[in-house]
Amino acid sequence: MLASIDLNMLLTLGALLEHRNVTHAARHLGLSQPPVSRALTRLRGIFNNDLLVRGSAGMVPTPHAERLAKTLPTALDSIRGMVSRGFAQGEWRSTVRVAMPDHQAVVLLPPLLPLLRERAPNLDIVTDAVLAGALRRLEHGEIDLAVGQIGTAPQGYFRRRLYTEHFACLLRSNHPVLAQEWTIDTFAALRHATIASGTKDGFSRVHDELVELDLLGRDPVLVSNVLTAALAIVANDLVLVVPRRVATRIAALLPLAIVDPPVQLTPHEVALIWHERCHRDPDHRWLRQEIAAVAAGTELKKGRGHPADAWSRQ
Repeated sequence: MLASIDLNMLLTLGALLEHRNVTHAARHLGLSQPPVSRALTRLRGIFNNDLLVRGSAGMVPTPHAERLAKTLPTALDSIRGMVSRGFAQGEWRSTVRVAMPDHQAVVLLPPLLPLLRERAPNLDIVTDAVLAGALRRLEHGEIDLAVGQIGTAPQGYFRRRLYTEHFACLLRSNHPVLAQEWTIDTFAALRHATIASGTKDGFSRVHDELVELDLLGRDPVLVSNVLTAALAIVANDLVLVVPRRVATRIAALLPLAIVDPPVQLTPHEVALIWHERCHRDPDHRWLRQEIAAVAAGTELKKGRGHPADAWSRQ
């Protein structure tokens, strides 16, 4: 049954039901009268119903045609939406799952969530702190986006730089070391709080770098996430090396001081990555742009930003 119906036939049916006149329907469709008359004949055969019959004041619909007149516009609108769908701000109803470590969530979520609440109030964001297996999970639709220190991606994925992270030291604001000269020896003598990330992200790499430089000091205090570490150093003479954006966020909430490391630590690049299956989806494209705009707003140097969707295909 469906195989015998041309979409143009449904458009013609809609015009006939609206105008109840072959000539007027043809004019509405930009056609001559004969093809519309032939279409009406075919439609009568498809629906096994007269649809429109002659009356004293023109054509009148049959009961079946009246039912079609109520349902057909909605069906045609649905088909139009399927073919030419774009992002309708404020109407996106969905749940988007984003894999991002806790420290990236500290940076991105505070400015991102109010923006989404205003522009896409029916969108739910669910974050997952685990980046392990992100590529496979992106491909299988278990997550929609990933944010983190992801240097490259295989074919079929897209990557967009969000920002480059430099590191800073966090100490409690009344830490006795702040009254001393800040040197490599002073830093090396401190006990560190370190994040047990479980992946080769910025925390594990800076940890390895401090070990190589023989600057990690005594056995570090291992904690599960950056907020737990921050609360620990508020009440203890510990030092926590974190990305500077994270340090700025946390120090605005807790009595902590930010100090530059006494040595240059290798910066790392934070990227947004997604799978090709979502690349042209208008909703996801919009969300990627909003995340990138928020990330650009966290830049520590003025004048640094990104074009609208400056991704790279790997």
